[in-house]
Amino acid sequence: MTTPRQSWNLEAYFPSFDGAGYRAFKAGLAAELDVQLRLAEGQALLTAENAVAWAASFGAWENLTARIWHLGSYLGCLGAADAANETVQSETAKLASLDATCSKLRIEILRALKGVAQGDWEAFLAIPALSGAAYRLGRLRREGAHQMTRIEEALAADLAVDGFHAWSRLYDTITGKMSFPMAWPDGRTESIPMAQCRALIANPVPAVRRAAFAGGNKVWESAGDTLAAALNSIAGTRLTLYGRRGQSSFLEAPFDNNGVSRETVEAMFAAISENRELPRRLLRAGARLQGTPALAWCDLEAPRAPADTAAIRWDEALEMTDRAFGALYPAFRDYTRRAVSLGWIESEKRGNKRPGGFCTGSVLIREERVYMTFNGTMGDVSTFAHEMGHAWHSHLLGGLRPCAQEYPMTLAETASTFAEQLLVHGLLADPKLPPGRRLFLLDQATNHVPSFLLNIPVRFEFERRFHEERRSGPVTVSRLCELMVATQREVYGDVLAPGLEDPWFWASKLHFYFTEASFYNFPYTFGYLLSQALFGEFLRTGPDFLPRYEKFLALTGIATCEEVVRRSLGSDLRDPGFWKQALAGIEPRAREFEAASCA
Repeated sequence: MTTPRQSWNLEAYFPSFDGAGYRAFKAGLAAELDVQLRLAEGQALLTAENAVAWAASFGAWENLTARIWHLGSYLGCLGAADAANETVQSETAKLASLDATCSKLRIEILRALKGVAQGDWEAFLAIPALSGAAYRLGRLRREGAHQMTRIEEALAADLAVDGFHAWSRLYDTITGKMSFPMAWPDGRTESIPMAQCRALIANPVPAVRRAAFAGGNKVWESAGDTLAAALNSIAGTRLTLYGRRGQSSFLEAPFDNNGVSRETVEAMFAAISENRELPRRLLRAGARLQGTPALAWCDLEAPRAPADTAAIRWDEALEMTDRAFGALYPAFRDYTRRAVSLGWIESEKRGNKRPGGFCTGSVLIREERVYMTFNGTMGDVSTFAHEMGHAWHSHLLGGLRPCAQEYPMTLAETASTFAEQLLVHGLLADPKLPPGRRLFLLDQATNHVPSFLLNIPVRFEFERRFHEERRSGPVTVSRLCELMVATQREVYGDVLAPGLEDPWFWASKLHFYFTEASFYNFPYTFGYLLSQALFGEFLRTGPDFLPRYEKFLALTGIATCEEVVRRSLGSDLRDPGFWKQALAGIEPRAREFEAASCA
């Protein structure tokens, strides 16, 4: 039997990197950007008389954005798979200049929409070329109300290339080249790429994960000053721009960018806060299995069950997902098979790969790509299912116009966590599962609960407190560590052993360094709990629910989170009761795991 490939094929993007097709694409993109920017700069503010011209400018911006995303997706794939490739790093930096020019075109559109009269606005939306774009245009109109002057916004876009976004690129470059000293229990010392650190921290052997945690944190500490400078600069830039744009709260932009209201997010976190004992109970059960009264930070994601600790082969992982998806959602299984067979997955374990996993793709070629490092753990199988959920979501939107395919992270993470639940539910449905394997899978099914209900709230609350303090000036390395430890203690409570927190989590978590999105954390919990609600409905109604689920996904780029859920589920996200019901859906698996852990 042929072993499935673990390195992806990117030829659909371009036949070769920096070949003739690649160079022609870049040149055409740059020329068109300049033409469209000059046209937009010469137009007056939007009225009924020039509405057609502005519709053409919007269409051009939409097309150019899709082309930039295509190029960025390609370079992102190359850079993640080989972080040491300096040519790719250089091309990625050059792409930032094209993106800055496109941002200026977007600024012109925001300028045109700012203060437009209602009658002119309605005439604009009625233009046939804008069919399916009303929601995106409405969001741009609201954003336009917070814009600085044209000159200021253009300057901010130019400065972001070598300032704001450069800090994120620096983080990627530094961490992509990092390795850490791994002191194995048998006395060996080995230098291991940082991309493999998290998998080792999830190792079932306590000595292995604690050695990986200690070795990794030595490296994070050595880079502390540099990473703190990056983090402070990213937040400082945001706060300055928010102030200039009249946005009083640093949460206003991330909430709006995620298509969700403050009331909804507050309702979600209120429900979680009232139910913190649910994830804490699961951690206590895990501590019992590990024979300890409390857990160190590096124990939180470790397998707690004593069975199935052998390494999983890539072909075995594919068989597991194929069987689980096929039992519950055959169309999703078929799509996953196609992605694997066409070489859309990068999972090989090797040096110079960046940490983490992601799904990307291009509306130009209507294909998706999944990136991860497969280390042979059940967590990696779950990561594969998670990223394939993203890919399926993008695939289902493939026939819509580009701006209708751009969905917020809050709704994106719903599809990914729904896919994870398909995996676990499908595997646990086997009545022949031996008790040891069932306990192991229950461990995997419930291991995410503390992550979403405790770990993500730690990230959100830390980032909120950090931004509050950053308003008064840069936050020191020691203070960042203090904030992180204090937040971890508050959220985890007595299940986290005193003195065994992770003060360097702010440095190791790349999400804090994303410049494309701030507060890149709460959408994960949002998506997880929303997926619980969706999956609960799926279990109640069976396969008849899948068309409703696909309708839900199809709405994600053309409506707010509240509207998507109202139209697909008939529920109100602003009601804490909705989130409490979603949390209640976790309880059966939690009790099953607790009972199994005591057996």
